[in-house]
Amino acid sequence: LQSENSDKSSAESDSETEVEQISVYHKLLATLKSSPESESEEDVSDSEEAGESETEMGSEGSQGTGEADGSEEANNDVQEHKEATDTPEQMLGQEQADDADASCEQSHGVIEEFTDVKHESEFSLETNFMEEENGECNADKTDSNSSQAFSKDPFKQHMDREFKEKEVEKMSTLPKTSNQSKWPRLGQLSFSSTLEKPKILKAEREIDMKQLYLHKPLESTWPKVNKQFMSSMNKQSDLSFTPLQKELFCIMNAYWDLFYPERNALTNGEEIRLAYCLHALNHVLKANAQVLSNNAKRRDQKPGTDNDDYRDQGLTRPKVLMIVPFRDCALRIVHIFISLLEVNGKKKIDVSNKKRFKGEFGSDPEEKPPNLKRPEDYEAVFTGNIDDHFRIGVAILQKSMRLYAPFYSSDIIIASPLGMRTIIGAEGEKKRDFDFLSSIEILIIDQADIYLMQNWEHVLHLMKHMNLLPLDSHGVDFSRVRMLNLNNWSRYYRQTLLFSALQDPQINSIFNKHCFNYVGQVAVRNVPLSGSISQIVVQLPHVFRRLEAESVTSVIDTRFQFFVDKVLPEYRDAIMSHTLIYVPSYFDYVRLRNYFKKEDLNFTHICEYTKKAAVCRARRFFLKGEKQFLLFTERFHFYKRYTIKGIRNLIFYELPTYSHFYSEICNMMKATDNGVDATWTCTVLYSKYDAQKLAAVVGVERAAQMLQSKKNVHLFVTGEN
Repeated sequence: LQSENSDKSSAESDSETEVEQISVYHKLLATLKSSPESESEEDVSDSEEAGESETEMGSEGSQGTGEADGSEEANNDVQEHKEATDTPEQMLGQEQADDADASCEQSHGVIEEFTDVKHESEFSLETNFMEEENGECNADKTDSNSSQAFSKDPFKQHMDREFKEKEVEKMSTLPKTSNQSKWPRLGQLSFSSTLEKPKILKAEREIDMKQLYLHKPLESTWPKVNKQFMSSMNKQSDLSFTPLQKELFCIMNAYWDLFYPERNALTNGEEIRLAYCLHALNHVLKANAQVLSNNAKRRDQKPGTDNDDYRDQGLTRPKVLMIVPFRDCALRIVHIFISLLEVNGKKKIDVSNKKRFKGEFGSDPEEKPPNLKRPEDYEAVFTGNIDDHFRIGVAILQKSMRLYAPFYSSDIIIASPLGMRTIIGAEGEKKRDFDFLSSIEILIIDQADIYLMQNWEHVLHLMKHMNLLPLDSHGVDFSRVRMLNLNNWSRYYRQTLLFSALQDPQINSIFNKHCFNYVGQVAVRNVPLSGSISQIVVQLPHVFRRLEAESVTSVIDTRFQFFVDKVLPEYRDAIMSHTLIYVPSYFDYVRLRNYFKKEDLNFTHICEYTKKAAVCRARRFFLKGEKQFLLFTERFHFYKRYTIKGIRNLIFYELPTYSHFYSEICNMMKATDNGVDATWTCTVLYSKYDAQKLAAVVGVERAAQMLQSKKNVHLFVTGEN
């Protein structure tokens, strides 16, 4: 149906094409005249530079650098973080590079990047053609010339769909229509679209590999690469996907935007990574094959022939942007790409700069500190090289892969939010670049929850610079550029895949406000039934105290006033010693710390910037009762996961971002020596705007009751059930 509409609309607009193209060209060329160099503002914001110069936890922690006294803690030795979090990483190859990552240790603002200019002509899309001698490529070329295959291929259906200007205006102004569906593995799904007649997507019981229209090499390599996740039941049914992968890929391959908030580093993280790597690589191989095939047709055509049939590119070459939190994630993605491109395990693909890549993105297993015990989920997240400042371009051409390709010669860019932030820059900076984001067709944001612990502003900054018209032409052949790119409609064709371990308003906002895919959006909306409170193993009374706030913006001040006026007075008595105050937001932490100092309260504090010696001192004072209060940030717990001994009273200033942190902090009480169970207390502050966090802690039914009632709720957990 989509292809018929596409054919019809293109036929109707043939007569107007030439006029439209001329006007579009003029518009585009007008924007190219204002290059970044023409903006001659000399001043660079000191605050921006300060935010970018943070490293490791400090880099993510630039959220709260404006407060006095916070700067002391911000000047930490970064190596402490690395020592506490580095774990062995299993290298998939034997090559090692000595001292290759020396350049990565420089400060973020002046990092000297390596880019591979040696293989530029070899990987150029403009000057290469489909390999004639390769049987597989010939078969693929033949398939691609079949109009029937074209009409059914999801890639072609999505990229070749044409819209009129009025239709695009409707998409940007009309409200989305939504409907619900329940799938066997994903559960409750919410579909939304601005199209008048959106295509209904249903869960397929069985998948025929041919119906997926995978590029030729992937049909044979995928089952072997994915073999590690297939259970004995799946092997018997001759399927190549796990139940989760099958439903996820069904959505991805139909080019819907997807938000999946149940990614778990321990259970399904690698399973999901493989699925989105398959989709990204499939997209790139098809797009490049189309360009190479058209190169050959243009070469063979007669001089003076109209070239308008060969619009197969964007304004810049990068098609896929993959945002991941750590270098180890990028390493795993590249290894998956290599595995998927190696047919039968015999035909090794040529990977340039592989040795350097493994040196810079791999890790030394001996770096792990001895006798370091951390929870399983921590070990799964912080594995391998956990540097969070990187970006790398990957070019793929037939049987070769080029790592460290310049961005404008790359097909895929793999980067961290901080890596993107430092190249995008800020307004007024001389050296900044974001043109390479202009024609991104697939945006993958994996482990989005970790960016909440780093710096969410970097993610928002990236989203604001996606799919903008470039400031320079970068040598593009405008006769090959798709009309959707020339019309500045790229955002309506971009697919966004968002994976997270939790539901969060900030992550939801990205999906709702920055995703414009004309096909529509799919969000997994399962509700937690039990909540993490069921994982608590100590007998403990929980008091949930509701505060009333008029709006989301006022809740921060309301919470502080509520705590100071109603909660803190109850704990000022010396009998309520050993009180830990858990604070998720660094801003709230600074505010409380300053208030405690002003009131001359007997307290100590630990945050993500606190030096190792100060942390040890604070823990000792708190354990011995020399300090009555301990202010404790969520991000410190996220990055360190120390067990704090001596807790007798707990105050959750706000519900934790990760629900399992609630039970973890409560269970620290069992490490308290000579404690009397009856004297232990736990107080939680919440408002109606904390609905998702509350449901994750106490379960959805109890959360609904608590939000309807305006009274404080008392719960008693009796220990192991």
